[in-house]
Amino acid sequence: MTTAQEATFAPGSRIIVRDEEWLVRSVKTGTADGTMIKAVGVSEFVQDVEATFFTALDAIAPMRPEETQLVRDTSSRFRQSRLFLEAVLRRTPLPRTERGLALADRFLLDPLTYQQRPVELALSGLRPRILLADVVGLGKTLEIGLILAELIRRGRGDRILVVSPQQVLEQFQRELWTRFAIPLVRLDSTGIQRIQQEIPAGRNPFTHFKRAIISVDTLKDAGQFGHHLDATTWDAVVIDESHNLINKGTKRNELARRLAAKTDALLLASATPHNGDKESFAQLISLLDPAAIANPKDYQASDIAHLYLRRTKISPEVRDQIGDRWADRGPSQPLHCQATPIEEQIFDELTDVWLAGKWSDEAVTGQHRLFPYTLLKSFLSSHRALHETVTNRSKKATGTERAALYRLAELTSAMTDSDSSKLRRLVEELKEIGVGKGSDTRAVVFSERVPTIKWLADTVPGLLGLKPDAVRVLHGGVADSDEQQILQEFELAGSGVRLLFTGDVASEGVNLHQQCHHLIHYDIPWSLIRIEQRNGRIDRYGQRHQPQFRALLLTSAREDAKDDRTVSEVLLRREETAHRTLGSVEAATGHYDAKAEEDRLVRDLLHGKTVDESYAQAHTEIDVLADLFGDVGSAPVVEEVPQARVPKLFDSTRDFVDAALHEIYDDRPEDRIDLRREDELLTFRAPDDLVYRLTDLPRSYLRTHREGEDLRLKVTFDRRLAQRKLDQARQSKTPMWPEIAFLSDVHPMVDWLVDKVLIRLGRQQAPVLTADVSTPTFLIQGVYANRLGQPTVVQWMAVAGLPTEPTIAPMDEVLRSAGVGPDMVNRAETIDTGALTALLPRAVAAARDQLEDKRAEFDAANAEPLRRHRERLVTFQQASLVDELPGAHRERRRQRVDATVAEQHDLLDRLETDGEPLLRVLAVLVPSPESAPEHGVPA
Repeated sequence: MTTAQEATFAPGSRIIVRDEEWLVRSVKTGTADGTMIKAVGVSEFVQDVEATFFTALDAIAPMRPEETQLVRDTSSRFRQSRLFLEAVLRRTPLPRTERGLALADRFLLDPLTYQQRPVELALSGLRPRILLADVVGLGKTLEIGLILAELIRRGRGDRILVVSPQQVLEQFQRELWTRFAIPLVRLDSTGIQRIQQEIPAGRNPFTHFKRAIISVDTLKDAGQFGHHLDATTWDAVVIDESHNLINKGTKRNELARRLAAKTDALLLASATPHNGDKESFAQLISLLDPAAIANPKDYQASDIAHLYLRRTKISPEVRDQIGDRWADRGPSQPLHCQATPIEEQIFDELTDVWLAGKWSDEAVTGQHRLFPYTLLKSFLSSHRALHETVTNRSKKATGTERAALYRLAELTSAMTDSDSSKLRRLVEELKEIGVGKGSDTRAVVFSERVPTIKWLADTVPGLLGLKPDAVRVLHGGVADSDEQQILQEFELAGSGVRLLFTGDVASEGVNLHQQCHHLIHYDIPWSLIRIEQRNGRIDRYGQRHQPQFRALLLTSAREDAKDDRTVSEVLLRREETAHRTLGSVEAATGHYDAKAEEDRLVRDLLHGKTVDESYAQAHTEIDVLADLFGDVGSAPVVEEVPQARVPKLFDSTRDFVDAALHEIYDDRPEDRIDLRREDELLTFRAPDDLVYRLTDLPRSYLRTHREGEDLRLKVTFDRRLAQRKLDQARQSKTPMWPEIAFLSDVHPMVDWLVDKVLIRLGRQQAPVLTADVSTPTFLIQGVYANRLGQPTVVQWMAVAGLPTEPTIAPMDEVLRSAGVGPDMVNRAETIDTGALTALLPRAVAAARDQLEDKRAEFDAANAEPLRRHRERLVTFQQASLVDELPGAHRERRRQRVDATVAEQHDLLDRLETDGEPLLRVLAVLVPSPESAPEHGVPA
């Protein structure tokens, strides 16, 4: 089949395959078997069946618009016609030239411009491929949900894969469903078992589940999933905490490269998107646009402005909009804990032996010089952590080192809980803020060391009078399913959990702010980045109470002891200052990776520098990467995010759903699906074909909606009711999702109703309805597409003045002036459809002439961004050949650059408008025969 013919397939159109009629859902060209068409069955024997066809394997016949059968609409108030037209409008993807948002205010969230800004950036590019680098707490998950919803509305979000850290799988999945009604199947350990049970051995799980969320550590196993990923293409891939992908040669980096090559849209999210190495960051950017950076050693923030967005809480657009939705944080309170006598003995031992370099028989060089600081940090966490570090080291130690370790082991073994000044102060502080028996107050306690976490969880509850089930423990050794359960329980108001002891496994991406605004650092990471990440668990968008931070600092009476005042207290102060003045800490450091930052600090301490001297030196080394952390998105923004012009016949989705249910069930949805209305709540028995569309949701969620063998759905259009139910779910004692779902425009139920309405008409039929027009007016859809099957032009035309002097006006304007709406009256007048049918060829020809006359204008609008990208490719190719590279390296570099340029040119070619337009007759408006018999439609 030729390219021109392939272009005649478009979402929403009808096709004949295997002598059955199908409704086209999506189109993709360029596969090994020709054009791929995803469709749903319309005719009796295949009704509601989802299928995929390929032009090289099946005879696929599009329906010619001139052969449209015109049928009189006899429904009350022409409801069938109005629903059909609305369904076509909803099913038709927006063209690539439409950059405005179509669904900006249709979800369960505050419509904040700063959170819509990333959608604008994603839609403005060649492809939706961007890096979301907003600081901790601004709502990157919500921004991702808005982008995915817009892609779904554009017909470019059918197949979605979200890759995230294990601990946020459930949280991410729940947010996308409850806020946006986008279902994802969760492939954690339980989900993987489900795969094994439900699909045949060897079957590609990613063709079985079209929208999934999976952890990066599960997916990076190339042996298990690599061949499946290579055989799968996606409309959109999301990778959360994408800074973990940077190191080339790692499994995570390889995974990212596989996915980037197999998706149209790629959304990377990270509050700390690079590690301070410009070349590593350039590799990350190359996943989004391989031609963005010519020289990975020399580039500017402006080179990637089309791919990157970062804002802080103090960025003007953010600051002006968050209002009371994010309470200002309180001060970080340093709590000095004077060392007890035995703790002073340990400080003496560390100072006189280990930090003085007297712990080895040989000269201490290289990495061995850092070990005393490992011991120091362990002790500043707890004597339990120090004891474990000593025990592990002793297994390989000899001579003087072994004896020195033995002395530390003796001291830590002799130390009891009552000898810990930090433990005593922790209990005092928890009591002061109200954590205890009979209180609802919650707190999260962070520590870097697992022995400290376990010890505190065993010891503290009894000292506070709390039962063991009021405490949860989270660290890297916790199973993934338990990890998600723990975080859910801490978030629930009705849960009895009051204390969470956790390590830095919970410092990235996790929400702890719903019921908690107290955070205590039992020990302080030697990294501003890590401190900020911890604080961001409760200091984030949606926090209504002032976040309170405390840090326990162990102090010694010995002047030369390196106690917590030496490093931890200084870092605590610097983090708070950076947060208040810069909005984020990275712009104030010379590193952008927590481990690299700590390693540099320890090396500087070994050379006798203070913490302030270390960071002062680092600040002088800040380069272009600092610009990416400090300035992007911080300039005042006054422009509103552009809104798409989307014609519609119903004032709201609620009106459409209500009318569709009555149309589909012959005005008896109350009987047919047991539909019940209670204020703003709709409940009904879900038909099997709708249940099928919900199978990606957790089984536990679906079970709560079961009544015997039936699935009973509860939905609402009321944001306040949906939010109240979401809040109530957070008040429960056990993890649960809200029982009532918010019915957004991308909810599977709305999608199901659109399909149901579209197939109500017979094969290639268009309704005829009387309206306030003076002459028969043919409503015709015209679509041009690119070689990927994506619409580049969508025209909604109203053709009148036939047969001699055809005129064309915008369809939405004609519908409005003709009074097409719920107030219409269908008098069931007789209409001569034969006379109208005779005008069909002329109407179609006029519409085709209109499209051809404007073809150059349409092409220019679509081609302009493509032209700019071709110019960038020329610059990229010229600038990429770095002269200082030696001959062999230069040749390999040239080959890679040439391959990238060729690949990009091929993509640009496929994005050009191509082939003939698809024309489809949707309906005909005619004047009432009684009032205007002279217009060719006599009774």
